[in-house]
Parts: sequence; C-alpha cells; structure tokens
Amino acid sequence: MANSKRTLFLKRRLRVRNKLRKVNAGRIRLSVHRSNRNISAQLIDDVRGVTLASASTLEKELGVVGKKNLEAAAKVGAAIAERAKEAGVEEAYFDRGGYLYHGKVKALADAAREGGLKI
Repeated sequence: MANSKRTLFLKRRLRVRNKLRKVNAGRIRLSVHRSNRNISAQLIDDVRGVTLASASTLEKELGVVGKKNLEAAAKVGAAIAERAKEAGVEEAYFDRGGYLYHGKVKALADAAREGGLKI
C-alpha cells in the first residue's frame, strides 16, 4: 500500500528534526510552518520548552495579511530576525520541518540571515 502525502511529510519532518537535534543540542531552533495561505516562524528554546519570538503573515503589523508570496515570506523572515535581536538571540538553527528548502521557506531563511540572525 502506498503511503499518503501526509504520512511521508510526517516521516520527513521527524527525520529532519532528529538529525538537527543531534548536531545542535542546546541551541535555539527557528521552526517554520507553511500552509497554503500563510507562513509563520518561531524561535523555540527546546531546553526550557519556551517560544522566545514568533512572526506570521497573519499579523497586521507586517502588512502582508492575505498575501502568500515570496515577498510576504521575506517580510516574516526579517521580522523574526528583528524580534530575535530583541529577545537576545544571535544564533539559531533552521528547522524547515518536512518542507523542502525552496521557494517561500528559502525566502524566509535568506531574509532572516540578512536581518542579522546566524542560521
């Protein structure tokens, strides 16, 4: 029986996350979630189990509500980099989840790097 897309996605997400945890123990994680309509990012401290900062296209302050393009993803990346500085985070590792590093996910990561966050 063939695996469903959802099952393959979940397997890929766990594989990526477990590999990253082995290499980056104790560092802050920049986690990305992408849906058909929105993209969001969170800075998570896994040791304490706390979200330090977040940004999403659902926020009215970013001015990208309802947009689902590369420019919106880049604004979210810049916002998360700015909020990381406010939270005192300079370095994080990038958890793309089960998403391919392409398109909106790549635009978010590149904008976060340009904003000064070391990924």
